[in-house]
Amino acid sequence: MRFYQPPPALRRFFTTFYYIDLVVAGGGLVQDYLHPEWANLRFHSGGLPTAKSLNGTSVSGSNFTASGPSAHAVHFRITSSRMWGIGLLPLGWAKYVGVPAHELANVVADGHEHPAFEPFASLAQTVFGPEPDEQGELERITQWFLDQPSDPVPGEDFILAIHKALIDPDIATVAALVESLDVGQRTLERMCLRVFGFAPKILLRRQRFMRSLSQYMLDPSLKWIGAMDSAYHDQAQFVREFNDFMGMGPGVYAAMEHPIISAIMRQRVFLDRPAAQTLDPPGALLP
Repeated sequence: MRFYQPPPALRRFFTTFYYIDLVVAGGGLVQDYLHPEWANLRFHSGGLPTAKSLNGTSVSGSNFTASGPSAHAVHFRITSSRMWGIGLLPLGWAKYVGVPAHELANVVADGHEHPAFEPFASLAQTVFGPEPDEQGELERITQWFLDQPSDPVPGEDFILAIHKALIDPDIATVAALVESLDVGQRTLERMCLRVFGFAPKILLRRQRFMRSLSQYMLDPSLKWIGAMDSAYHDQAQFVREFNDFMGMGPGVYAAMEHPIISAIMRQRVFLDRPAAQTLDPPGALLP
């Protein structure tokens, strides 16, 4: 598993480009749950995944899986496979997808078949060559995005300002978010739905949940009560939100193995990144 920083010209649009070479003993399957996250494009060679969101959308047997921004977990199964993932920050969604993000919120899809992801079809067809070549594949992904039109993104500064405010743990309410941005609430709501996928209240709830879940995943000895974000009123509120976002209670989730997601989160932290990509700062603020 390796994470690659996009070149400076692309950095503000993406979380990372990441590569996984998964080998499952005996040709079996592993399963895990994707956490709520920003949009992703995933390209596979070898075993192909089956994935299903809590909202019922699913994909199976495709070498190009795509997802919109999510506030629900996605259950997936996969066997031995090589995979490239591309995490689209909200600004990247606005530039490369363009469809209102709320229309694809919590959606997982076959990227070859969904019209919103049609622009990436040529990339899906050319990522992998006849032989494994990690550096060559990375170069093809990078060049594909560098070759896209360099038109400015309408509202870029506003999008980046919203994103920066969302990851601030001291901004816990919509009123505080509106005040920090010095905009009207309806203006904020329209931009959040169009580019971030959800209303501001859900985005703030997702942030505090992911801060809590990340703490627990990195150090289960904290127990849930120790990992719980300070923005929660009490443990009962956290449990309700855990069920809302993950489709199960925290005890059920803690009893499961998380072979893929745990490894991804620890590798991100090893590279001095937040454990979850929803906690990444706007790409323009990355070193």
